[in-house]
Parts: sequence; structure tokens; C-alpha cells
Amino acid sequence: MDLLIPEVGTIFWTLLIFLIAVFILARFAWKPVLNGLKERDNSIAQALQAAETAKKQVSKLHAESDKIMAEARNERDKIVQEARAFKESVITDAREEAKKEGHKMIQEAREAIKNERNAAIFEIKKQVAELSVAISEKILMQELADPAKQQELIDKTLNEVKFN
Repeated sequence: MDLLIPEVGTIFWTLLIFLIAVFILARFAWKPVLNGLKERDNSIAQALQAAETAKKQVSKLHAESDKIMAEARNERDKIVQEARAFKESVITDAREEAKKEGHKMIQEAREAIKNERNAAIFEIKKQVAELSVAISEKILMQELADPAKQQELIDKTLNEVKFN
């Protein structure tokens, strides 16, 4: 039971030691502990402020990156659209050029065929004329072999020709 009910002397000495400990702690330890707590509180506040600033910067950077990405998408779409338009233009130009070249080749072929035809007709006419002259020469040689027939042909030709 002695432990549950302390004596007056034990209470006195315990109280005296407690008060001395409180005085020593108050005199030498409370200020550094309180300063440490204030510093810790300040560092936590600064860390929270830095975190808030970082959060704002991240938000701002995120908004800027979204804006840059949107601009990049728009630029990409514009470039793709221009490329498609250029492709269509090139294809259209190539088709037109091919049509012109095709018409030109057809016209040149027609002209070549016409020239070849005219040359062939000219050659045939030339051969016909040579044959006609050769045949006429042979016929005249046979017809005019007789001097009486020669004289008759000369007279007939002179009568047909009218002199001016």
C-alpha cells in the first residue's frame, strides 16, 4: 500500500525536482524547441506555398502544352490539306498534260498518215504517167510506123490547133 499512498516527503521532493526540471527546461530548452517548431512550421508553410506555386506552374504549363498541341494539330491538318490540294493539282495538271500530249501525238500521226497517203498517191500517179507514156509511145510507134499515117496525123493536129 505504500506505493499507492505516498508520504509527504516523497511528494515534496518529487515536486521540487519537477519544478527545478521545469525551470531548467523553460530557461534553456523551451526557446530552442519553440524556435525549432517555428522553423519547422515556416518550412512546412514555405513547402506548401512552393507546392501551390508548382501546382499553378504545372497547370499553366499544361494549359500551354494543350494550346501548343492544338496549334500543332491545326498546323498538321493545314499541311495535310495543302498536301492533298497539291496532290490533286499535280494529278489534274498531269492529266491535262497527258491529254494535250495525246491529242498532239494523234494530230502528228494523222498528219504523217496524210503525208504518206499523198506521197503514195503522187508515186502512183507518177507510175501511171510513166506507164501511160510508155504505152502511148509503143502505140504511137506502131501507129506511126507507116509514113502515110504520120502525114495524116500531122495534118489533123494542125487543123485542130487554132492560131491566134
